[in-house]
Order: sequence, then structure tokens, then C-alpha cells
Amino acid sequence: MSLIEWDEKFSLGVPAIDHEHRELIELINSAHRAVEAGEPAERVSECLGEIYARISAHFALEEKIMREAGYDEYEGHKGDHEILLDGILEFIDVCDAGQGFDEDAFSENLREWFAEHFRTRDARLHHRLGH
Repeated sequence: MSLIEWDEKFSLGVPAIDHEHRELIELINSAHRAVEAGEPAERVSECLGEIYARISAHFALEEKIMREAGYDEYEGHKGDHEILLDGILEFIDVCDAGQGFDEDAFSENLREWFAEHFRTRDARLHHRLGH
């Protein structure tokens, strides 16, 4: 079962960003399936680490585009990115410490964050970039 389904309303009209959004959603869905299948904590931690690395790289690209465009809400958008990255690190720490991974909380956090971020921050960025 997928945690997040791609929706065209997520599209920014910037091919590199849209491609990465699709890849990130698939990576998150793969991790979600691994957790649902009862994979060991080490495997879940690896999935989370990969998600963190890929999302960090994606945010760097998106932030570069915003800086180059002189985007007026760069700081707020970047701050939103940092909130998600900090949240993922917290889940990795909990998982690595063997404290039990709360898959429901993680899934809900990601689903809400992506839906809200795509709907608000990324939609505004799309509008401002004129795509």
C-alpha cells in the first residue's frame, strides 16, 4: 500500500523538481512498505537514512532555484524544509536507539507535511516562478 500518491497538483512545472518529488514519494512509499512488512529496525533505519539524504539533496536543488530567482519567501520555505529534516533525524535517532519505531506517527507526519508543503509552499513557488 502506498502512503502518498502522486497528484498533478504537486507539479511545479520545473521538470527537475517534479521528477525529484515523484522519486521522493516512491522512496517514502518503499520505506512505508518495508515497515509494514516488519523489516528489522536496521533496515528501517537505512531506509530513513536514504530518505534523509535524498530529501536533503532535493531541498538543496529547490533552494538553489529559489535563490537564483530571488524568491521572496525563500527563508520561510527553507525553514519548512529544515523542520522536515529535523523530524526525520528524530525518527532515525529513535530507531537507532532501539526505542521502537512509531510507524503510524512517522507516516502521518510525512503525509501531512508533503500534502501541506506541496499545497502551500511549493504551489506558491510554482506561481511565483511563472510555471
